[in-house]
Amino acid sequence: MQLTGPEIIKRMSGENPDIIITPFDKRCLGSNSYDLHLSDTLRVYKRTIPYGTKPAIEYRGNPDLHTMADWYENPVSYNIYKDINSPAVRKDTAYRDNMVSQNNRHPFTHDIRNPRYLIDPTNPAHHETIEIKIPETGLILSPTIGYLGATVEYTETRNLFPYIDGKSSIGRNFILNHHTAGRGDDGFCGEWTLEIRVLYPTVVYPYMRIGQIYYEEFTGERKPYDQNNFSHYNRQRGPTPAAPIPVDRFLADKTR
Repeated sequence: MQLTGPEIIKRMSGENPDIIITPFDKRCLGSNSYDLHLSDTLRVYKRTIPYGTKPAIEYRGNPDLHTMADWYENPVSYNIYKDINSPAVRKDTAYRDNMVSQNNRHPFTHDIRNPRYLIDPTNPAHHETIEIKIPETGLILSPTIGYLGATVEYTETRNLFPYIDGKSSIGRNFILNHHTAGRGDDGFCGEWTLEIRVLYPTVVYPYMRIGQIYYEEFTGERKPYDQNNFSHYNRQRGPTPAAPIPVDRFLADKTR
């Protein structure tokens, strides 16, 4: 059963509240949810950024002021990109392959299928990130990059099941604020890490409304997240990279 807005307020009161949301403003309370906001910090896995490119661009307030060249760190990288992707070179496969072999560290086609940029979920080294600050003027995100964001709000939840989702307006701008990790746990305490993707180059701003948090009641004996020795993300602050995903090899014995 999902909590209404007034019930959320009720559960936030008393000496031992079931819900803590900090900061909190009643203007962000909906019929059955509370609006969450994007913090001013993003993180990107270093190995997913093509050499010579920028993971994001500071917005200048007018899309006409931007070109494809803005995605490149320097004119050399951009010129190689243009040359390799020109119609003449596309037709001359041998010449293109030669250019690629000579400049194999440059971002030729932004093809995210290139194994050069793969992530091994079990390897902690693959979760090394760079930090990006979102300026007040806005930041343009790329459709070829995945971003870790965070909510401004710190929340604590007890005796309830919390989960987050995108707002309707966020969805209609084709901003995905979480992939599969929109569900929280009874006992989770922390800021929420967001897995952000965009369909088009899209501008985001610090403190923009990025999603909503909902609360549902559950049945059964409690197993609070903050009392689970195997929980990874309790008390997390800011965009938090993935913990290495374990490979449970004991299952191999059970399935033989």
